[in-house]
Amino acid sequence: MSNGIFKIPAVKNEPGNTYAPGTKERETLKAELKRQSEKVIEIPVIINGEDVKTDTVKQVVMPHAHQHVLANYSQAGEKELRDAVEAAMAAKEAWANMPWEHRASIFLKAADLISGPYRDVMNAATMLGQSKTAFQSEIDAAQELIDFLRFGVECANQIYQIQPDSMKNIWNRTDYRPLDGFVLAISPFNFTAIGGNLPAAPAMMGNVVVWKPATTSILANYYFMRILEEAGLPKGVINFVPSRGSQVSEVVLTDPRMAGFHFTGSTDTFNTIWKTVGENISKYQSYPRLIGETGGKDFVFAHETAQADKVAAALVRGAFEYQGQKCSAASRAYIPASMWEAVKGKLLEDTAKLKVGDVRDFRNFMGAVIDKPAFDSITGYIDYAANSEDAEIIAGGTYDDSVGYFIQPTIIVTTNPNFKTMVEEIFGPVLTIYVYENDKLEETLDAVNTASIYALTGAIFAQDRNAIIHLERRLSEAAGNFYINDKPTGAMVNQQPFGGSRGSGTNDKAGSIFNMIRWTSPRVIKENFVPTTDIAYPFMDEE
Repeated sequence: MSNGIFKIPAVKNEPGNTYAPGTKERETLKAELKRQSEKVIEIPVIINGEDVKTDTVKQVVMPHAHQHVLANYSQAGEKELRDAVEAAMAAKEAWANMPWEHRASIFLKAADLISGPYRDVMNAATMLGQSKTAFQSEIDAAQELIDFLRFGVECANQIYQIQPDSMKNIWNRTDYRPLDGFVLAISPFNFTAIGGNLPAAPAMMGNVVVWKPATTSILANYYFMRILEEAGLPKGVINFVPSRGSQVSEVVLTDPRMAGFHFTGSTDTFNTIWKTVGENISKYQSYPRLIGETGGKDFVFAHETAQADKVAAALVRGAFEYQGQKCSAASRAYIPASMWEAVKGKLLEDTAKLKVGDVRDFRNFMGAVIDKPAFDSITGYIDYAANSEDAEIIAGGTYDDSVGYFIQPTIIVTTNPNFKTMVEEIFGPVLTIYVYENDKLEETLDAVNTASIYALTGAIFAQDRNAIIHLERRLSEAAGNFYINDKPTGAMVNQQPFGGSRGSGTNDKAGSIFNMIRWTSPRVIKENFVPTTDIAYPFMDEE
């Protein structure tokens, strides 16, 4: 038994590598990319710490070279999903009762393993499987994933120290128990870090998890699962079940013991999940916690006092990094007419320099979009704009999926603030710009606030402080993460806790105590040191 209140190691954001020419990290990453490119691995379902192979086998391919197979993975069916739930529940008691410092040690060790010996493995898997550049992978599969693990431990430690006041003869305590059941985690393709955090955050708080990764990010997610095992994660605490979403909903989501749901993905999917839970609410043994971060239609709004070159740079990076496949990507912009020509010139100049291709060629700024359905959806929006009288494509607009799912960075200018590509989430390298008259500031701010169902990220650019104050107030409900003179992407754990409201999710701020505390079921304990023997109260002494 532990007889100490332990101090966890000091936590700082993980520093990143540059992968600049001549650096050691560039050399080792290139070697790991070559190693992973030259082999095809077999990825099993992992239930109760055991590898399970199924009859249904699917392929993992490179989005930028879609005939190149990286892995074959087993797809879980109904039996495996039910087995995963049972394995999680069987592991629950021992995991919940494990001393906190030992639970914490597992995730701190996993962070150090990623920071050190497995950094290249995680980065290469993310680059090849999800078509991220070296820089985009580094800030995701290395830095952010490490930060989620280390700051998750720090957040849990802070939560456990939130204790009630006590008075004479009384000691009040709060015991932060895990939820009364298991947690279902469904993770997206676009961030390896989110894929890791969705099952890890509930597990840190003593919960057991059934984890369904996105089929297009399985390679990096699988390596993370193996790292957790190496770090000492007990069998059954997290069960890795690549599977069809519809079957997960039928089997796992409706299980009476489901106590929590951790999700990042589309708004439509989250709405369906919420509806399913509502329809089955009388079946559950407790009210399930539903925590989700969904879509975005993120804006950049330039005031007439903004600096045109800085606005243009933010638009290029914010819209086209990782092919615009970030829920925070800049996808709509509002530029005052007085500075449009200056912004346009710099925007076209910078966009023309962007190279698109295989991410193993480090000269490329962009890779491929994730798969054929995404390619078809995004290009459908481009074609719609090309054939519309309300829009003009001023850059890009071309695409080719013969080798990889490549779409050139595309800029659309529209005369309609409610144009289709200004309103609907595209999730690709498409930026739509509305040029507003300087004297139409308030009407345009109304359009920013009401054009979309989402409220995830947004950015304003202005030099005048009074203008900044005004824009910040007017757009106070339009974004959960709000940026002043910066692009609306790149939130860092512990610095900009991430999440939005409206159609963008439950705004529980991943990477903060606001998210972590949702995975607890607090029990308040009152201990009376000197119990009374009295029955009557003083007010009863006289009539």
